[in-house]
Amino acid sequence: MSLAAFLSRRVVTPHRIEAAAVLVEDGRILDVVPPHQLPTQISVKDFGEAAILPGLVDSHVHINEPGRTEWEGFRTATRAAAAGGCTLLVDMPLNCLPATTTVAALEAKREAASGQCRVDWMAWGGVVNDNQEHIEGLAAASVPGFKCFLIHPGIDGFTMVNEQELRAALPHVARTGLPLLVHAELPGRVDAATRRLAGADWSKYATYLESRPDEAELSAIQLMISLCREYHFRVHIVHLATSQALGMLRAAKSEGLPVSVETCPHYLHLSSEKIPDGQTLFKCAPPIRSRENGEKLWQGLREGVIDLVATDHSPCPPEMKRLDEQNFRTAWGGISSLSLALPVMWTEASGRGFTLADIARWMAEGPARLAGCGTSKGRIAKGFDADFVVFDPEAEFIATEEHLHYRHRVSPYLGEKLRGEVKATYLRGNCVFGDGKFPGDPSGRELRR
Repeated sequence: MSLAAFLSRRVVTPHRIEAAAVLVEDGRILDVVPPHQLPTQISVKDFGEAAILPGLVDSHVHINEPGRTEWEGFRTATRAAAAGGCTLLVDMPLNCLPATTTVAALEAKREAASGQCRVDWMAWGGVVNDNQEHIEGLAAASVPGFKCFLIHPGIDGFTMVNEQELRAALPHVARTGLPLLVHAELPGRVDAATRRLAGADWSKYATYLESRPDEAELSAIQLMISLCREYHFRVHIVHLATSQALGMLRAAKSEGLPVSVETCPHYLHLSSEKIPDGQTLFKCAPPIRSRENGEKLWQGLREGVIDLVATDHSPCPPEMKRLDEQNFRTAWGGISSLSLALPVMWTEASGRGFTLADIARWMAEGPARLAGCGTSKGRIAKGFDADFVVFDPEAEFIATEEHLHYRHRVSPYLGEKLRGEVKATYLRGNCVFGDGKFPGDPSGRELRR
């Protein structure tokens, strides 16, 4: 690829938002220069007032292929990612068949992804109750880290781990130096609450919320901090939903423990008070809590206790959401948001005084660092991959099915007025989404450590 320039009045670099030209050659950023220093006689694409952000990195996505491609799949997930300004997905090890708990399963995933991807991808390995001997092999095969559940994940084929099983796995995890991503809810409180609510009205969101109490998250996070202190491994708390944990997480970080935290757009944008009864599209685990809780999560982002934002895009066939039954107990728990995460976040962040640089830090640089690719992805800087999203932060639109692009076009965000629109997405300097279309053949590839 010959030298080309991408020009904007608002280029979001790690240190500032400024008028600049991004110089690209052979798929990488050659330099970022002031507009008056543009070399002469090169191809220039001028985006005017639209901002250029680094391509987003979503470190928490359920692609579900191989084995459950009817739920999502590489072709549709990466298409939705491109439309949402995301240039790298990191796939969770469950919901696919086989689960990514062995090197053989990882190779099956690589074969399934071949030739299908609009954006780049990686795959987390899984830690389950009986795969301790596979952990270091998965690391050698280039997974960026591991995921485990401390509670039943809602699906067979990927087992939860209890404290004893965690202790058997953690020496192996620690030796790899890679992070362990943890779904942090302990089952005791959830099981007790669910038994107590057996005769309750499960069409009411309040019933479901009561069945997944804050204490389930708090006790799990407390356990992981204690184990982190004991075994000296990197722990990452996924989809933090309770703000009550921010104090202990802040203290753990102050102690110097290698603890990182993410939350999700739905915890920052939605609130339990506004979820209609029977609307199982809003079910996820941990659950969406109160508006006051959400405001405290925003404060956790402001203070840096929460490091990043990822979608936890967890799709399923619509019938699994039990929309006709309106039953929060039996409905699949997961929110699909890949193509809308950026405008959902900007709608909320811009009203709180945050900038596009904050968005880039939470949704590009932070997830790239977690996934071990922070020297090539997640920033607009010299030597990085030329991955970026052209974003109009002033545009407003009503979310419709046409904006979704993933396999099953259902979403709790449909009908909402959102702020900020993805105009184009570039992967290694080539347009993979623009004007509502997906030009060219799939050019995404697996990124290996």
